[in-house]
Amino acid sequence: MLEPDITEQADLRGGHAPWHSGPARPPRPTLEEDRRCGVLIVGAGITGALMAEHLTALGHDVCIIDRERPGFGSTTASTSLLQWEIDCPLSELTDFYGFERAANLYRRSVRAVAGLKALVAELGIQCAMRDRSSLYIAAGGADSGARALRAEHALRARAGLPGDYLDYPTLLREFGLTREAAILSSGSADADPLCLAHGMIAVAAARGAAVHDAEAVSYDNSGTGVAVTLDNGHVIEAGRVVLATGYVMPAFLQTPLHKTSSSWAIATPPQGPGGLWHDGVLIWEASEHYLYARTTADRRILIGGEDDDGLTDPADRDAAMPRKSRTILDKLALLWPGADARADYVWSGAFGETEDGLPLIGAVPGHPRLYAAYGYGGNGITFSYLASRLIGRLIAGHNERWYDDLAIDRPLPG
Repeated sequence: MLEPDITEQADLRGGHAPWHSGPARPPRPTLEEDRRCGVLIVGAGITGALMAEHLTALGHDVCIIDRERPGFGSTTASTSLLQWEIDCPLSELTDFYGFERAANLYRRSVRAVAGLKALVAELGIQCAMRDRSSLYIAAGGADSGARALRAEHALRARAGLPGDYLDYPTLLREFGLTREAAILSSGSADADPLCLAHGMIAVAAARGAAVHDAEAVSYDNSGTGVAVTLDNGHVIEAGRVVLATGYVMPAFLQTPLHKTSSSWAIATPPQGPGGLWHDGVLIWEASEHYLYARTTADRRILIGGEDDDGLTDPADRDAAMPRKSRTILDKLALLWPGADARADYVWSGAFGETEDGLPLIGAVPGHPRLYAAYGYGGNGITFSYLASRLIGRLIAGHNERWYDDLAIDRPLPG
């Protein structure tokens, strides 16, 4: 369990990922006096950055605080596969909530990736973002083999989602992969997550958002706004507060839906001819502890997995890096024998996941004027974008019935 009062960025990830810092970041001075703002965002990783960009675009007076360097916690541990496919397959989500609700959430995720790509293009943010298709490959077994993928594809087609079912001969011919079957779907992307976060913060700052080096230690919403006391004793009076603190959830926000797990990843050296698969598709595996892989603009392969919810202590997680990285490299050699399966970068990270694969986004129960965005699983940046739009609507006083499907206090599935 990550304790919010003592968890630091180094506890959220270990090793080094191949990401770049991005554009010059705005000054982040310590707050030396009390201040007021319309919306206070706590956390300056990718979620806080997307939130700040959107709320400043809507005309809000925004202040962002983070107790450490923006983007160097969970964001820099991301492998940044920007997928609309949710960790929980549509078939399983349908079992939980019925087809119409499940299909609507999948379609919202498709639109979130499309919206993020359009926003990056509109703002001209240089974050190596590329349109990508995704390849959901069979892992074998009754629940993740060809028959299960065919049923999943049929359900996706019924929902109007993009995708083609590939049998073994087609998959081998088009991608050189020796798996039983796969679903090939358009509409995803990849990017440098750190550049993306810093680019969004820079845009928000240029619109007037204030960025401060500060830690929130208490929240008092007994008045007409929220009084947030900082670690140096100063207070920020905000009309609304958005909690975007990654995988470190405050004690008053605990929910049985959410748990913290760990994942490991490696980046290979730049690959030579034949070292990359066709079209640089995002690859992920139809299994509970799935493998996921992508390429980069400089021809590296990023591959990760070996997820483990029993290794959440930062020291234990990082001690497992050599063993986990060897396993991941072995899996890469089996998946793509033509790869130079060595590790230039090895890293690990904490991530939050929920029982139904859906995020926790919305009003904080029992805390008026507080909103939160947590529990992203493998769809981190996609759900971060979705959170910025949903919370923007809630702050404006709008609500829609489907927001309840992501509510922090929704019941456990089933």
